[in-house]
Amino acid sequence: MTAMAHAPLTQADDLLEGFLALETPEGFRAELIEGEIVVTPPPDGDHEDYNSLIVEQVFMRSRTRMQFSGNKGLKLPSGGACPRTHVIPDATFAPAELRLFRGADSWMPCDGVALVAEVTSSRPQRDRETKRRCYARGGIPLYLLVDREASSVTLFSDPEDADYRQVVTMPFGKPLPLPEPFGFDLETADFL
Repeated sequence: MTAMAHAPLTQADDLLEGFLALETPEGFRAELIEGEIVVTPPPDGDHEDYNSLIVEQVFMRSRTRMQFSGNKGLKLPSGGACPRTHVIPDATFAPAELRLFRGADSWMPCDGVALVAEVTSSRPQRDRETKRRCYARGGIPLYLLVDREASSVTLFSDPEDADYRQVVTMPFGKPLPLPEPFGFDLETADFL
């Protein structure tokens, strides 16, 4: 019998192992974002209302039938010195024909995801910058950000490396065009 050599665990491996074993209080969610473990409490009602307004429009108006998840864990690729990232977007959409969520592990790759959405909460910079970079690195085609402080909605598209090359921001009350596979203007009058 020969002994098998095992590569030593790296600090990033230790962090990931600790994160995956983490138990959070009911309703809280934990994410591993660029090497930082982030635990957030349940969202407030306004946060959920914005999510609901987006989901309702996607289901009613999208040219492509979509699946939705508000709790889907996504594994995103590392970038340079950035350790592994595991995030739970406020909203994740994928074409229904892919049945992307069926049979998926708790943390799944982001291949096939059409759009992720975040609604800012207590740490808006994380949604504006850090998660934007993570989603772009993952090649997620569209990132929709509802910025409650700025009273605006932003669509990031055309990911390349660690950012999006196209950015369109509209104030609440103005429609925001969502490209294919959605193909409709997201109405934001009810965001006011």
